[in-house]
Amino acid sequence: MNIIQKDNKIIIENIKNFNITHIFDCGQAFRWNKEEDGSYIGVVKNKVINVKQNESSVIFNNISMDDYEDIIKDYFDFNTDYTEIKKIVNTDEIMNTAIKFGYGIRILNQDEWETMISFMISANNRIPMIKKVIENLSITFGNHICNYNGKDYFSFPTAEKLSAAPVDKILECKAGFRAPRIKEAAQRFLKEKDIIYNIKNTSYNEGLNYLKTYNGIGDKVANCILLFSMKQFDTFPVDVWVRRVMQTLYVDKSTKDADIQKFAENKFGKLSGYAQQYLFYYARENGIGK
Repeated sequence: MNIIQKDNKIIIENIKNFNITHIFDCGQAFRWNKEEDGSYIGVVKNKVINVKQNESSVIFNNISMDDYEDIIKDYFDFNTDYTEIKKIVNTDEIMNTAIKFGYGIRILNQDEWETMISFMISANNRIPMIKKVIENLSITFGNHICNYNGKDYFSFPTAEKLSAAPVDKILECKAGFRAPRIKEAAQRFLKEKDIIYNIKNTSYNEGLNYLKTYNGIGDKVANCILLFSMKQFDTFPVDVWVRRVMQTLYVDKSTKDADIQKFAENKFGKLSGYAQQYLFYYARENGIGK
């Protein structure tokens, strides 16, 4: 790929395995929103970024070359060979179809703290509502970053801010029953953040068992946190869409989530998380098992 800096933007030409709709609509991140022109705007590391794609290039607006090196390259996982990953997880006709459908998916490297709270909010929740709660929390407890294209953007709230926040204030952000859990998680995170930020260097089971000691983090939420922020790619989170596609195309309708996860982890091994994303996006966009 070829990288060009121009004004306040970075243009990447001839990029492979990259599609902004696939990346931002596959359920892994909640702070990206589609604009009328088809581009997406999101907040990463307190930087407001607009991403637009045409046939041959991707344009990252509102960033410098330093931002590309410090944020974009790692966040969008440009050092990973997705062509090779696809070859390995493409084990049958089902996966072949799912990979072709979501050919541009990449697993974003997100911040552990933000991902942890975001997926706690995701429990028993729909994506539009998850996004709304996160936006409310950011407006209420985050810092104003800038006004971009007529809209104000705010940083994701720090653990310090949420740990000191009254539960009633968090409730006003539409967090519901999750409000006291968010405050409790923030208070604990402040004492144990070194453990959280080191999970990427531990085993999958160690990370899973630790995260599940948090009130409000069950098996599915823990696996999402591990996959989307802690580089634990041998996990296979099972949500309603993954359950439907697996029960429709791979296993019996009565198969439980834990057994679906074991089946997938045995089938896809250390790249199970990538397989999960292709299958999730394929199932949801095509209403499989609905």
